[in-house]
Amino acid sequence: MLNDTICAISTSLKQGAISIVRMSGEDSFEILKSISDIKKIEANTIKYTHIYDGEEMLDEVLVSFFVGPKSFTREDMVEINCHGGVYVTRAILNLLLSKGCRLAEAGEFTKRAYLNGRIDLAVAESTNDLINATTKIQAKSALKGLDGSIEKLLNPIMEEMKDVISMIEVNIDYPEYDDVEIMTNTNIKPHVYKWIKDMEEMIDKAERFRVVKDGVKTVIVGKPNVGKSSLLNALIKQDKAIVTDIAGTTRDLVEGKVNLKNITLNLIDTAGIRESEDIVEQIGIEKSKEALNEAELVIMVLDSQRIDEEDEKLLELTKDKKRIVVYNKSDLVKMDGLSISAKNGDIDELVEYIENEYKDDVSLVNEDVLNNERQIALMKQSLNELKMMIRHFDDTCVDVIMLNLEESFHYLCEILGREYQEDLIDHMFKNFCLGK
Repeated sequence: MLNDTICAISTSLKQGAISIVRMSGEDSFEILKSISDIKKIEANTIKYTHIYDGEEMLDEVLVSFFVGPKSFTREDMVEINCHGGVYVTRAILNLLLSKGCRLAEAGEFTKRAYLNGRIDLAVAESTNDLINATTKIQAKSALKGLDGSIEKLLNPIMEEMKDVISMIEVNIDYPEYDDVEIMTNTNIKPHVYKWIKDMEEMIDKAERFRVVKDGVKTVIVGKPNVGKSSLLNALIKQDKAIVTDIAGTTRDLVEGKVNLKNITLNLIDTAGIRESEDIVEQIGIEKSKEALNEAELVIMVLDSQRIDEEDEKLLELTKDKKRIVVYNKSDLVKMDGLSISAKNGDIDELVEYIENEYKDDVSLVNEDVLNNERQIALMKQSLNELKMMIRHFDDTCVDVIMLNLEESFHYLCEILGREYQEDLIDHMFKNFCLGK
C-alpha cells in the first residue's frame, strides 16, 4: 500500500485565496511533470507553473517539491498551491486521480510519516491535537508533543528497563559471558520501586493536566431560584438558560463551554435539587444528581440573603467533591466569602478564584506530560505489571518475573507505537556485542 501515490486537498474546500493539493509517493514527480510545464525537479524549491488537463489550462500555480526522505512522509512529495476556488481545487484533484493517484484516506499523510519512521505515534497524535486545538493550552501542549515531549518523558525509564532486561537475557542465554552483572531479585528490586514511583508521578500529572487541557467538567448546583442559570449565562456571556423568579424553571440539564484566561469549563446548569411532587422536575433532579457524580468541579451557589435546610443538605451532598461555594445576589446582601451578582454579571471574583485553583495544573503545560487517555491507560497497564513483580519478588525466580518486566516495557513501547521486541534486540546486541 505504501508503494502507491496518494493525493488529497489539504486545505478547507471553500472559497479563499489559495488551496493546497498534496501528493506523496514514488510517482509524484512524474505525475506533476505530465500536467505542467515543469521538466526538472529540484529538491526543496518552489516553482511557478501552469496545470493542464490535456490542452486546457486549469490554473496558474506555485508548486513545492520535497525529495524523500527529506519530506514529511519520507517519500517524494508535491504540494500544489492553486487558487482557492472550489471548482479549480476539485478539478486539479480529479486530474491527479485520473493520472494514477489514489485518494488519500483520512490522516494518511501523517500515517505514512509514522510508518516510514519519521515520527512516533505520540507525535502523530499531537499533530491531530494541534489541528483540533481551540485553546492556548491545547495548542501549546500539542506543540510540545510535536517536539517529541512524550519520547523525552519515557526514554529515561525505557533505557533503564532495556538495560535490566538485556542483562537478564544475557544471564539466561549466555551464562559464559562474564562481563555482565548477574541480575537477581535483590538487585532488580530497587530499579522496580523507582520505576513505580516515576510512573505514578507521570500518571498523576497527566490526569491533572488532562482536566485543564480538555476542560473541567463543572456542575452548577443549588436550590431552586438561587441564580444558577444566571451564573451560567454570565459565564458563557449569552442567555442560554431560562431565568425567571419561578422556582423550578430549569427542568433539564443546560450545558455550555466557557474559555477563561487559562481554564476551559465544560459547564452544566442543573435543575434545583429539592423535594418535588412534579414528575418532570423529579426527572430533572435525578439527572442533576447523575451530573454531580461525574463532576470534576462543583460550583455550589447559595443565596446571600438566606441559608436554609435545603442549602445544608446540598452542602452535605457535595462535601466530598472539589467544590467552590459562592454567595449570589451580592447586590442585595454582601457576605463574607466568595460573593457575586450573577444577574448583574459581577462574577470576576469567582473567575479569578477558579483560575487560581488550577494554576499549578495549568503550569504542567511547560513540562513533558502524557497527552491523552490512550497514553495514560497504557502507562497504567505498564505500572500494574511492575506492581505484580513486587508481589512475587520473594517467592519467584528472575526468569518468571522477567515476563512481567517485558510486558511493562511492551506497554511503554505501545505509547510510542514501537515494536518492543526489535527495541530490545537492538539494545542487547549494541551493548554486549553478542553477534561477533
